[in-house]
Amino acid sequence: MIRRWWWAAAASCLLLAACGTGDGPGGDAGADATPAQVVRRLTSHLRHNDFDTFAREAVPPELHAQLDLAWREGRTRWPLDQLPFGDHLPQMLDSLAAPGSEARLQRIFDRQFSGSARELRAAATALGVFGAQYVGHEGDFSEGERQHYAQLIAATAQWGERAPLSDRARASKAIAALAAAARRSGLTSEAAFRDAGIDSGLRRMGPFAAAFKRVLADYGLRVDADLATLEATLQQQTGDTAQVRMRYRFAGREIDTVVAMERIDGRWYVSDFLRHARAAATR
Repeated sequence: MIRRWWWAAAASCLLLAACGTGDGPGGDAGADATPAQVVRRLTSHLRHNDFDTFAREAVPPELHAQLDLAWREGRTRWPLDQLPFGDHLPQMLDSLAAPGSEARLQRIFDRQFSGSARELRAAATALGVFGAQYVGHEGDFSEGERQHYAQLIAATAQWGERAPLSDRARASKAIAALAAAARRSGLTSEAAFRDAGIDSGLRRMGPFAAAFKRVLADYGLRVDADLATLEATLQQQTGDTAQVRMRYRFAGREIDTVVAMERIDGRWYVSDFLRHARAAATR
């Protein structure tokens, strides 16, 4: 379970940091917004767990409608299926929400991980190496994503090496918080995700994400506070394409990456988001 939590932590970090950060929910993501403003606006939604608004603004309206249909037909859960554990999200939520899950998961923790600080530090190191190799050579990532995600994985692995993952009291608190949040979401099966559709599904995932970030903070990973250090600047713009450079601190390390943007019908979008969304809609 701890291994899955660690991957979930890394996955959340990747999603939340995918296009930088902003200072709050304000700003304009309309036709007059610059590429850097769009980056800040989108990530503001992620920081505030406003995933349904993020999905509406991350892609053109016609693509959003296609994604909603794909959700309802069970063909995608974009953008959630971009996470390393995305395919197993309903099962993970179901396991957390099941009656008596707190006691069951606590017994698993006690049997396998309690007092195993050295082994968990080694596991974090190994998972960091594996994750770096995967994003470097496998998966459907752009070169920009590979460069960005490699930095995030290294930072997250470093956090895992020093985080108190074997602490029983923290584990008990985390299990209780995540189990309660999973139950409140009601998204504990493939059918529940399909019935919800993209807007309601992502809206209901927001409180679970908030609970998950509070758990991470208790383990020393303060995602929103780190992302708030970001500086986003327009590096280059040529016609309907642009490059936005992002620099920020994450898990004690400096992250420096560039995001590709493109303009469609007068509005700027993150190119990697568009590419993955189009693939998800036609899967």
